[in-house]
Amino acid sequence: MISTLSGRVTGVALNHVVIEVGGFGIQVQVTPVTAAECEIGNNQALFTSLLVREDSLTLYGFLDEASRDFFDLLQTVSGIGPRVAQAALSSFVPFEMSKAIAEGNASALEQIPGIGKKVAQRLVLELREKMQKKLIGAVGVNSKEIWSESLNGALTGLGYSIKEAESAIERVKNELGQSANQMDLSELLKLALSQSGKRK
Repeated sequence: MISTLSGRVTGVALNHVVIEVGGFGIQVQVTPVTAAECEIGNNQALFTSLLVREDSLTLYGFLDEASRDFFDLLQTVSGIGPRVAQAALSSFVPFEMSKAIAEGNASALEQIPGIGKKVAQRLVLELREKMQKKLIGAVGVNSKEIWSESLNGALTGLGYSIKEAESAIERVKNELGQSANQMDLSELLKLALSQSGKRK
């Protein structure tokens, strides 16, 4: 199993990148957000998941371990393959999707390309208890990282680079402190965007 990959980026497309490792150019399937973070000529590290089939070997890459692990978890649900799992991670950061599943919000899950009503309900049925336990543990241990992860996903979804999103989150942390944990994502996003405007 190939769990991580690191090397020089030699090619970038909307849904894949090519990374040179030991003289070999390895094609890795990625989301558009991940592809946007990979620049030709730069070194890039990715967390990966290898899909083995009779006629092919396909490698999927992610910027963080949480996204890779969630990608693998989604595929344990009947009706969800790698393409749909990848589409889910293009639509939601792991925390947002965990929250939707834990709350039984099947209608939100139906917005993901390739997931209809039945599959959304199956997602909730099979993963709800697991997601509830995960969220309870996360809130008790590290609530600060939860809101920042959601805000990061919202900002990168708007076209911010990972570095720009992290800088915006740091400014929000400095201004709000612990009170950020009690604010809605929409309020945090509005503040981050307004501060970015001032910076520019």
